[in-house]
Amino acid sequence: MLPAHLPTPTLYSSGAGEPSLRWGIVGPGWIAGEFAKALQAHTDQKLVAVSSRSPETGAAFAAAHGIARVHGSVDALVNDPEVDVVYVATTPTSHLEIGLAAIAAGKHVLIEKPFTVSAAEAHQLTDAARRANVLAMEAMWSRYLPQTSVIQQLLHDGVLGDVRQVLADHGQAIAAGPEHRLFRPELGGGALLDLGIYPVQFSSMVLGAPTTVFAAGEMTATGVDAASTVVLTHAGGAQSTLHSSIIARTPMAGVIAGTDATISLDGPFYNPTTFTLMGADFFSTPLTWSDPTDVRGFAGLSWEANALARFVGEGRLESPVHTHDETISILTTIDQARAQVAQR
Repeated sequence: MLPAHLPTPTLYSSGAGEPSLRWGIVGPGWIAGEFAKALQAHTDQKLVAVSSRSPETGAAFAAAHGIARVHGSVDALVNDPEVDVVYVATTPTSHLEIGLAAIAAGKHVLIEKPFTVSAAEAHQLTDAARRANVLAMEAMWSRYLPQTSVIQQLLHDGVLGDVRQVLADHGQAIAAGPEHRLFRPELGGGALLDLGIYPVQFSSMVLGAPTTVFAAGEMTATGVDAASTVVLTHAGGAQSTLHSSIIARTPMAGVIAGTDATISLDGPFYNPTTFTLMGADFFSTPLTWSDPTDVRGFAGLSWEANALARFVGEGRLESPVHTHDETISILTTIDQARAQVAQR
């Protein structure tokens, strides 16, 4: 039987006692611009510096977002005494080096997904952060969206019964040519690391780490995974079926199917979205959840910034809702899936 009302979301809102940290951005590209806008519109955090190898790009980004200082190197930014936390928005193969530099300088770090390009690198980075007593966190914004806390509460309360299936997909038709970063292995390209990480983390959140991984797909001429289907088996026999693609657009929907009820998230499921809770009875009346806030689209990146500040204020060294161990576990699954796709 479905509940009369859906749970109230946990909101990582500003003004909840979190410190107002001073942020520096490494990699002033598109996602960094969206992050900057979200942070300035919906948080009490402060953007104080940006670094870029291109003086023109750095200056333009700083002007667009009202940032006071532009640095010409990563070292200059991470050693800036006015910076408390570094947001890393460069290509994935540089995340380890930049993250380690920020940690060595005593800065907290928020690193765009994927956290690193392998589980081994993630181990190295999280170990360094623990030793330095700073917080390191993957910018997996989906974990901090209001809908996620509602879904987690429904799972905790047993509303779905025994969860047997997770279905999720993320496919985009990347129109650019082989020079695009997603088609370049030396930049950490491929569907699984950039897009497939969302379905994999969704599965991990619901069912935990898999006991077996099976992946099949196709490769691009440049040597990255173009598209794949990954089937995971979990403890108790539950399964996850996950799809990712950089050559075709898919619905980008998510489903959690249990013996008593099913949650269906509208696509893109990893963005601020709506979902429906349906009972196992075919004729039951579904409940629909809609985000009660005015934070829409990429403005939702603000939730993760507020969360990081809150965790820093609480003295944490990792996110309690997306821990270091889970970050490493997700990358372990992706490591295995990528290897299987490349070999088939």
